Amino acid sequence: MSDVPRTTADFRSDTVTRPTSTMLTAMAEAEVGDDVLGHDPTTQALEEDAARLLGKDAALFMPSGTMCNLVALLTHTSPGDQILTEEWSHTACFEGGGAGVFAGVLTRTLGSARGLMDAADVERWMMPRSEHTPGTSLVCVEQTHNFHGGVVMPLDGLRAIRDVAHAKGARVHMDGARMFNAVAGTPGSTAADHAACADTVSFCLSKGLCAPVGSLLCGDVEFIAEARFHRKRLGGGMRQSGVIAAAGRVALREMCARLTDDHARARRLATGIAAIDGYSVDPTCVDTNILFVETGDLVAAEIVASAAAEDVLLYATGVHQIRFVTHHDVTDAHVDRLLGILQRLVS
Repeated sequence: MSDVPRTTADFRSDTVTRPTSTMLTAMAEAEVGDDVLGHDPTTQALEEDAARLLGKDAALFMPSGTMCNLVALLTHTSPGDQILTEEWSHTACFEGGGAGVFAGVLTRTLGSARGLMDAADVERWMMPRSEHTPGTSLVCVEQTHNFHGGVVMPLDGLRAIRDVAHAKGARVHMDGARMFNAVAGTPGSTAADHAACADTVSFCLSKGLCAPVGSLLCGDVEFIAEARFHRKRLGGGMRQSGVIAAAGRVALREMCARLTDDHARARRLATGIAAIDGYSVDPTCVDTNILFVETGDLVAAEIVASAAAEDVLLYATGVHQIRFVTHHDVTDAHVDRLLGILQRLVS
């Protein structure tokens, strides 16, 4: 059964999570149709679930978060527009340059402290369209911020960026690939609270929520209708997509609340690593399920190789840096095994 913990401890990413037995059953029993023709009831139900949960009018199911973000750019902007985003954002750095290649937009990236974009900086770099300037039509925010260690952007900061953008005639798109981690990491908040800080939001079902594939783009009815056209143009129209949408419905019902367990394990891991001489990580900066660790004199690739020999999989993000990600398939025993390996490597 897929719920039985595997021997290998995989800290590379939460993308490696496997569907639960409940998801597999739902997939096998899913009622399906042709989604491109608008006849797949399970996909439609998932889109309604997502829109309702985020407080948006409509949603659109796609194969990946990268496609969701690109479709959002194509729908919000025109070629030659400027968009603003943080310098290490997924949209700018890790989506194959799709913003420039397909949307034809100029991406201006802004520096930040730990990924927390500042509304004053956003306002400073927004441009009106003129004979000389491209005009800023979209601001993209990331929640949580992957390459700043899963940091959660406070709601007040997001609202301030939204207000600045709207005042200048621009819209806001949230790359919320791990938005439900942000919800779990912001006590008392709801998904709708975070989604209200942006005009459109994308989020992944296939990371911490454990579905095998799929993401959703949420917004108003007119936006989603146009987004459907761009999804089709990019080849993202699917047929009997209810087979995978069924797992997404289970993910939204059953997997969001347990994300706090992943966060607790990430903080426990960070605290354990911080106590080992030779590594550098600040446990107080671990907001959710991601942490980056500096390896000091040790070469990250060598640590990765040594850990792999003991069935622990890691991901080097630099010569002396490793990213660790906790998720549904990581247990306390896995954390203990990893800490033991890291201790032996410096001893």
